[in-house]
Amino acid sequence: MYINQYSKNRETSLLFLLFLISLAARIPVVLMYGDETLDHEWKHLVYNLIVNGQLVYETFDDFLLPNLWMPPLYAYYIYIFSFFGLEGQNFVLLVLFSQVLLASISVLVFYKINKLLFSRNICFYSSLLFSLFPLHLYACSQISSISLQIFFYIFFIYLFFLIKKENKNYLIVIFSILAGLILLLRSEFQAIFVLSILYMLLFSKLSIKNFFLILIITLMTISPYLVRNYLIFDKITLTKTFGYNLWKGNHPYALKNSLVEGSEIFDENLMAQSAKVVDGFVVLDAIPKDKYYRFKYDSFFLDQALKNIKKDLDGYLIFFFKKIASFLLIDIKSSDPNYYKPVHFLPVLLLGVSSLVGIIFSDKKSYQMNYLILIFFTIACIFSTVSILPRYKLIILPIQIILTNVLIERIGKYWKSKFFLNDGEQN
Repeated sequence: MYINQYSKNRETSLLFLLFLISLAARIPVVLMYGDETLDHEWKHLVYNLIVNGQLVYETFDDFLLPNLWMPPLYAYYIYIFSFFGLEGQNFVLLVLFSQVLLASISVLVFYKINKLLFSRNICFYSSLLFSLFPLHLYACSQISSISLQIFFYIFFIYLFFLIKKENKNYLIVIFSILAGLILLLRSEFQAIFVLSILYMLLFSKLSIKNFFLILIITLMTISPYLVRNYLIFDKITLTKTFGYNLWKGNHPYALKNSLVEGSEIFDENLMAQSAKVVDGFVVLDAIPKDKYYRFKYDSFFLDQALKNIKKDLDGYLIFFFKKIASFLLIDIKSSDPNYYKPVHFLPVLLLGVSSLVGIIFSDKKSYQMNYLILIFFTIACIFSTVSILPRYKLIILPIQIILTNVLIERIGKYWKSKFFLNDGEQN
């Protein structure tokens, strides 16, 4: 009993230390590199929530086009902080420091995930790596949904594993609500969610009842936004951006120059649509500015993307695998001026290599490891169909560290066995 209590106290101390380190490391990053204003889509979305009480991204003259461009959750997350009455940079700092807190909490949950798989030492040092990874540190200083996404993803994976271990109703409910929130945050999570619950159904003790319970609660969580969109657009949808993202990621200029971040250079088809760039985003003036603008806009880009791909199917297939390699390892042609600073690209490259080697040594019968590998490659494939920004690497960072832990554990066992063998021979 005394030993168990000592072990619990020690773990509590380790978690508290990790939390303090995470906070202490992020606060100066926010103060030195943090965004000072809301820009681009978040500026428009939050402004219209505050001033007009509507979730609107585009404004054409006096017409406020209801948002279908961005998933809504992060805009509402920022909007909540407007109730504190702060303005300008103070308002932005409040949002950024909230992200610091969420990131620090996610480090603790990451430790709990690792505890299900590895020894305490590996758990602590890998959680420390997750906390202090340069890209993860920097993310907290930016007004971007990636910070909230990483926080939710970590909890999602942890609950996914706990349901297999304990299969309690309250875990099912929390897991389902969390899944719904991530769907309102990132559109690609639809595929991850479907794969996850099918995996639970096929390879764990999840009952048919709980399978449908997850579906129902998740649907209930996102239903207010689905109802909103149906009432406005007469269609049930979360976003209408796939066509544009597919076109940007499979642009002929991007293919020719191996630009995994995509391209938005106009061709004659876009010029015929009176295309122009407003606040960093392409606007097609030839499309009527009514409530169906976003649907017609996305259909146009989807058609253009498919035409481009059909013209050079083999070339785009090779490009697809290049993007996978850049996502899992490193982008060799990034346009980001800070991408190739050693403090960024060296950790990214080393972790990319070690995680792929870790897959080779992973337990192929492990429910947890097989799930992580499945999600790891699924995310890589999803993003490789579109364009890949440097910050997207954070989405697979937790899995890469866990896979690297497999390699570290294997190396540790090898040296330990070699040491004891040599020691036994000397004796």
